[in-house]
Amino acid sequence: MKGKMFKSAVAVALTASVVGVQSPATAEAAVGDFELTIMHTNDTHANLDKVANRATLVKQIREEKPNNLLLDAGDVFSGTLYFNAFEGQADLPLMNLMKYDAMTFGNHEFDLGSSERGHQSLAAFVEGAEFPFVAANVDFSGDENMAGYQNEVYTADYNNGEIYNGVIKEIDGEQVGIFGLTTEETASISSPGEITFSNYIEAAQEAVAAFEAEGVNKIVALTHIGFNDSAEFDNDQLLAEAVEGIDVIVGGHTHVKLDAPVVFEGNTDPTVIVQANEYNKFLGQLDVTFNEDGVITSHAGKLHDVNAAGIVPDAEAAELLAPFAADVEEVKNQSTGATAEVFLNGGRNEGGVRASETNLGNLITDGMLATAKTIDPATVIAVQNGGGIRASINVGDITVGEVLTTMPFGNALAIMNITGAELQTALEHSVRQFPAENGGFLHVAGLEFSFDPSKAAGSRVTSVNVVEGDVRTPLDMNKSYKVATNTFTAKGGDGFTSFGAAYEAGRVSEPGNIDYEMFIDHIESLDSVKPTLENRINPTVPFTDIAMDRWSYPYVKDTFYRGLLKGTGETTFSPKRELTRWEAATIISRMMKLDPATAPASPFTDISDLPADRQNEINAVFAEGYVTGKTSTKFNPRDKISRAHFALMLNRVYEKVNGDYPVDEYASYSDYGKHTAETKEAITLLDELGIVEGYNGKFMPSKFTSREETAKMISLFAPHTVK
Repeated sequence: MKGKMFKSAVAVALTASVVGVQSPATAEAAVGDFELTIMHTNDTHANLDKVANRATLVKQIREEKPNNLLLDAGDVFSGTLYFNAFEGQADLPLMNLMKYDAMTFGNHEFDLGSSERGHQSLAAFVEGAEFPFVAANVDFSGDENMAGYQNEVYTADYNNGEIYNGVIKEIDGEQVGIFGLTTEETASISSPGEITFSNYIEAAQEAVAAFEAEGVNKIVALTHIGFNDSAEFDNDQLLAEAVEGIDVIVGGHTHVKLDAPVVFEGNTDPTVIVQANEYNKFLGQLDVTFNEDGVITSHAGKLHDVNAAGIVPDAEAAELLAPFAADVEEVKNQSTGATAEVFLNGGRNEGGVRASETNLGNLITDGMLATAKTIDPATVIAVQNGGGIRASINVGDITVGEVLTTMPFGNALAIMNITGAELQTALEHSVRQFPAENGGFLHVAGLEFSFDPSKAAGSRVTSVNVVEGDVRTPLDMNKSYKVATNTFTAKGGDGFTSFGAAYEAGRVSEPGNIDYEMFIDHIESLDSVKPTLENRINPTVPFTDIAMDRWSYPYVKDTFYRGLLKGTGETTFSPKRELTRWEAATIISRMMKLDPATAPASPFTDISDLPADRQNEINAVFAEGYVTGKTSTKFNPRDKISRAHFALMLNRVYEKVNGDYPVDEYASYSDYGKHTAETKEAITLLDELGIVEGYNGKFMPSKFTSREETAKMISLFAPHTVK
């Protein structure tokens, strides 16, 4: 151990085993110190449209900081049409151009393992790399495509296009050790096949010991285990706490945007942790200074916005990308022949595909079930893991590009023969982390189930019905059912052990139909693509005054668990009560995740009798321009709010997030009356996005908005508030 203390003038004072955020500062070197700049990326997921901007930033930083490394923390694979079309070969020449120094493997690097070609594309990616790969806890020996590239050593004598436990880079006469870690969860969330993963703590301890034995005292862990991922598996904070001697952790997997480095001070010497968000949005830069004992004495870090105005794309990178981009553009713009009449929600966060029933999840499983029935008419249920749905689809013409972006993995159909008990076990696993997001959250067709989130994981599901047309039949634990899913889930992916057991027992057929092809076939067969929430997945809500078969129930449930609409009492929602202006302000404040406590005071003199939190929310939404007063000093918080006024508020929110919405022609409602052009444009926006509907050709703009109508509008609108 180095045994030197971190300078308190630079680090935030932390108690043992506590992680804190370090504000950016300027790293200063004393005589004999060594300055190093680490540029880093992670979870780029084949997002290459702005890669030439990244190349420009890399060149600029290299010119300013001659002692540098450029590292990638994994998940270059999977996510856009660039991957669907080229399986890593579009990313590789650009990474070579930027002269990456090392990369570790993300879980998505193994996504193609269950395909007919196995890991051939990954092998080609490794072989063509003009940099080494580091993987201290991954064993490739069981895979015929990958075994020949692995060298289970820590060495300064390495070759590009090969895999090592760790490598030693010499920079300005100083040695820096770099080793790699990949989450053990890869075995269940990807398709590694015979490639295996060992304990990350043990591998890291071995790596540090190996480097120190070679006299290396500056050590970087390049990890794809997540900054704050579940402790059930692994994460960077636990790594920093458990292993002495790691100076820097360059991380990925959880897509966390660490605007400033995080410092762990619980060991003898500090460990600095960085992560650069996702999708080529940022290039991370960490400047560190080591003393002669290899201890970090100062550091400064930031994320460079790859999309920032003023960046001139690197000409050579743009030229390399051009032929790939041309092919992708051709596929991207090809129409499926179907039109989405509503926004198809495939997003993440609250109300997204990893924690909630969504209309897109319903549409995908409906298509899967329809295809499965043509193959085996006894199939009655379909399930789709939320982690396999990667993007939303906008209103309008549905292109092949959108579909492939939403379902980029090319997962094949599997039809399982399982018991009701095995299915119920899977449903329990699906909702075990609710309301937290979970890639194994199941979307369903031919099924509806309810669960109580207040109960312990594994004992949450309260009822399950098999749905065939209008007939609902309780799930029989002893009966066998044919259930369609994808091969990843059928083999036990995402931890579905009951499915995996059925697969091992030979109770799964694999007809091979590809997910995006089934989806396109299904939407082409529909008269209109306008899926809704249907109460297929029902977390318990406390309200006794709204029945499950009420049209508004799925929206009330959705907005309740998004934290946007609460009850009027512990067990009452008051669905028909009309919305007030202060309630509208509260909803918008929550939806936009404002910080009301820091908002400046508004000019309104008539809100002082409201609770302090409500006053602050009104202040916050006024400061953001989402609401105005009835007069310059009066808000009239208890006045009821009209449909037209609420539409105006939502329009302001939409355009703040997404920019101006072009309106060529107003929606065809007959009762606009004397409402302003701004109001008509706001109503048209909501109409064209499928968020509002009229009554017999009328919008009734002056009609007050009920709480259940509000729930529907907010449920459908909320996905548009996330970039």
